[in-house]
Amino acid sequence: MGRLEDKVAIVTGGSRGIGGATARRFIEEGARVAIFDVLVADGEKLARELSADGSRAIFLKVDITSEAEVEAAVAKVVKKWGTVDVLVNNAAIPGANKFAHECSADDWDKVFAINVKGSFLCTKYAVRPMMAQKSGSIVNFSSIYALIGNDDIPPYHATKGAVLAMTKTDALCYAPHGIRVNAVHPGSTMTELFLKAADTYPKGRQAYLDMMKEKHPLRLGEPVDVANCVLFLASEEARFVTGASLVMDGGYTAQ
Repeated sequence: MGRLEDKVAIVTGGSRGIGGATARRFIEEGARVAIFDVLVADGEKLARELSADGSRAIFLKVDITSEAEVEAAVAKVVKKWGTVDVLVNNAAIPGANKFAHECSADDWDKVFAINVKGSFLCTKYAVRPMMAQKSGSIVNFSSIYALIGNDDIPPYHATKGAVLAMTKTDALCYAPHGIRVNAVHPGSTMTELFLKAADTYPKGRQAYLDMMKEKHPLRLGEPVDVANCVLFLASEEARFVTGASLVMDGGYTAQ
């Protein structure tokens, strides 16, 4: 039997990258998965790959900054499969790579709307069926940038710190309902967005990869490396784990 056999999961930002790898691993372990994203072509393609008849995977176009869209999408999942057992708050953007004195209020608000408000809204509606059944698992995507500083993307750092604080608080709020809430903290992972950033590096992609590899003693991550950690937290193997931070960074923060 799979580790998520017959569980219903929502994965935000699930069309590609780490979110896509997570959706794929969940399906492999027996779950039914709803992919929430704004990337329609990628999301529909992945859903078809995972479940040609739509019985085990569906794509829903959802702007997670819109409360109405989140509420409606969660309701569709519950109508189709009866409940929600797992929520993965993965969707995020890096935001403006500007120091505080250079950021506009709009720069700041945009990244907070997706990374923090989006996670709040998805939790707000997905946790309700979990409370009704007295069980569930929420996995929030923070980052090693919630644990350490760096001289780039200040709004992103701030949002990931906020997500970590939300994780610990929600873990305590929902523990009486049998719901676990945990955070994952990935290091640099070879996603499409990561490679796109590498291509904009003045010295070229390979120079960027070499620079980042030096910061990760083990190696750079692959999306499935993070997805496997999310799978553990979503599963009953982690039934005594809540309010925790699981770091997967190839040793970056051990230095």
